[in-house]
Amino acid sequence: MQIDAALVEEQGLTFAVVVVTSSVQAGGERALDEAARSFGPVFPGVPIVLMWQDARGVPTYWGRPDIVRFLSNLLLEQLPWRQWSVAA
Repeated sequence: MQIDAALVEEQGLTFAVVVVTSSVQAGGERALDEAARSFGPVFPGVPIVLMWQDARGVPTYWGRPDIVRFLSNLLLEQLPWRQWSVAA
């Protein structure tokens, strides 16, 4: 399975931003928390923020509030996106 994610190092903090579908968000806090935890083995020891986009491409972030605030001030193109292979 492939996921789109960015591993970011900023101001002494490393964190991962993982792209999910908006249907994950529709499942509520529990679904979001489970999704974030499921990516833990791919990005061990770093906070994970989930990101999805609406129909216009506007991103929404979910995760640690300080990281979400930081990301809300960036353009998506500023993140180091790449595809990661993960076991299904």
